[in-house]
Amino acid sequence: MDVEALVFDVFGTVVDWRGGVAREAARLLGPGVDAAAFADAWRDRYQPSMDRVRSGERPWVVLDDLHRESLPGALAAVGAGGVPDDVADELVLAWHRLDPWPDAVPGLTRLRRSFVLAPLSNGGVRLLVDLARRAGLPWDLVLGAEVAGRYKPDPEVYDSAPRLLALPPSSVCMVAAHLDDLVAARERGLRTAYVHRPDEFGGREVPPASDPAADLSVASIEELATALGC
Repeated sequence: MDVEALVFDVFGTVVDWRGGVAREAARLLGPGVDAAAFADAWRDRYQPSMDRVRSGERPWVVLDDLHRESLPGALAAVGAGGVPDDVADELVLAWHRLDPWPDAVPGLTRLRRSFVLAPLSNGGVRLLVDLARRAGLPWDLVLGAEVAGRYKPDPEVYDSAPRLLALPPSSVCMVAAHLDDLVAARERGLRTAYVHRPDEFGGREVPPASDPAADLSVASIEELATALGC
């Protein structure tokens, strides 16, 4: 691919959201709550909460606010009651403390030698900065939903990356573990690379091994770096 920049989905593609949320839930909620089931229940509310913003039903708010609003429903789904405000705030911050997949940092470090790198995520700017500082993710800048004022897969998010990087869309590659993300990126003229993450949902969902429509399909970010000559 003749591209100059790579933009990445983050939750599931670069970091393990399920393991990180479950770890923090176990710490904050104790052994009486199934922490993995709680993480799944919270993630199940992820897209519906953003749909209300996409549709115009409610004004723009950052993902932290949506996570805070959907938290009571996720707790109820696993039989947990309400929690004090300070615990709720700490649970929301669990999304700022996620661990990278083992291949993420070494793969990104290799890619950064040749390409501009940025997240193109539904996470807010502070969330993405916190993840980067904690995990050592070597981004050159932060892009995504808060920068565009829209949530993926709205086209404005994908359009913002080449616009802000002063590149044609065909010179930007969207890297993601989710087929719908890549479909939306291709519709805006971006190149695409699929990263297979079979463990993202803990076996609850099994993603396809490749995306036949993507420019590249790989099993890790390190494999992506190799495929791109880094």
